[in-house]
Amino acid sequence: MMLVGNGHLITRQKETPFINDGAVLIEGNKIKEIGTTAELKQRYPDEEFIDAKGGVIMPGMINMHNHIYSTFARGLAINGYHPNDFLDILKGQWFRLDSQMDNHTTYHSGRVAYLESIKNGVTTVFDHQASYGEIDGSLDQLSKAADEFGVRTCLCYEVSDRHGKDQALAAINENVRFINESKKRTDDMQHAMMGMHAAFTISDETFETARKLTPRDVGFHIHVAEGFSDVKDSLEKYNKPIVNRLFDLDILGKQTIVAHCIYINPHEMQLLQDTDTMVVTNPESNMGNAVGCPPVLRMFNDYNLLCGIGTDGYTNDLTESYKVGNVIHKHHLVDPNAGWSEIPAMIFDNNHVMANRYFDTKLGVLEKDAAADVIVLDYKAATPMTKDNYNMHILFGMNGKNVTDTIVNGEIKMRDRNVLGVDETEVYAHAQEEAQKLWNRINQ
Repeated sequence: MMLVGNGHLITRQKETPFINDGAVLIEGNKIKEIGTTAELKQRYPDEEFIDAKGGVIMPGMINMHNHIYSTFARGLAINGYHPNDFLDILKGQWFRLDSQMDNHTTYHSGRVAYLESIKNGVTTVFDHQASYGEIDGSLDQLSKAADEFGVRTCLCYEVSDRHGKDQALAAINENVRFINESKKRTDDMQHAMMGMHAAFTISDETFETARKLTPRDVGFHIHVAEGFSDVKDSLEKYNKPIVNRLFDLDILGKQTIVAHCIYINPHEMQLLQDTDTMVVTNPESNMGNAVGCPPVLRMFNDYNLLCGIGTDGYTNDLTESYKVGNVIHKHHLVDPNAGWSEIPAMIFDNNHVMANRYFDTKLGVLEKDAAADVIVLDYKAATPMTKDNYNMHILFGMNGKNVTDTIVNGEIKMRDRNVLGVDETEVYAHAQEEAQKLWNRINQ
């Protein structure tokens, strides 16, 4: 067994959400007990002790929408790339990048992303892969990297008709193959979805094929109304809003994630509620791409939708998305009260509810029999930390760099900021080499 204590314990459970000098006892890959440091050390004096040194102990964080393939876009300069709108960004950068991604590139992008997730206290990642330079086996490369670093992950491949029907079918088949492979696992560390790009790049025929080949207990992970061009395409080609189209194609449902939803109307929100479809907002990416601010507070408050937060490949530090999520709605609505309670509820409460629609082990909370996914942060509070204000301490005082220890599935992955069993120099050296090769292919 292992005891993590001597810190402000944020449990995220309703009965005992916060213990001032708390500790969590880990047995195997589950949490056995929580309590004060004094009482647990007295009962378990001989167990390995991880000292939080007065910092913060909390559940590992969950990223509900990432794009690991974007790892090698950092610092990328593309010849002739001067975007004026979101379509220019997609066509000029992301479509050109993913068309040059091969399995070797995918694997090394995964190594960096999962390593940086550990370093930022993210223990579960829902990823949306695109690598039209090599489709077959690409999800195996991310699976291999996730196993290497021991991070929980739920994977899918981005189906799109933008490279033709044959490539679209290959993408569907890659999803189906990996869905079947993941079902064979018994460790609850990896699961799979059917990934779709955005409705404006997918024909009804491709949607219907994907629906036919996707098991009923598996949902879709799709971008919805990230830009207004997506809305315009649906109205002009199909004479219906995007969510209505997805409803008619039987894509929505409890297991499905719709990302972004910036330009959807109240009727579409009602359809999402009626089908219990999950919504993931990505505030940093939305601001970075200048696509607008989603009405996610309305979805959350007026329609009781299960809304969560992801990074959309912008970062592997979810606390960044918490900070930006807090301010984007205040700025957009010119309301200083906007998002105070909703954004932390999305990232700290809803993300783990959403993740548990795929993972069997209870995530995102520190309580008996929940997953032993625990992080420790080096944070010395300048003001009192209580059960009423710990989210504000996270918002204004912490980021991923505060994480010193990361435990996933009961295994210590990072101790005192050292990622165990990993040669970080080697990981980044190979990543830089692969990134340069990718950049050369893009600009050739």
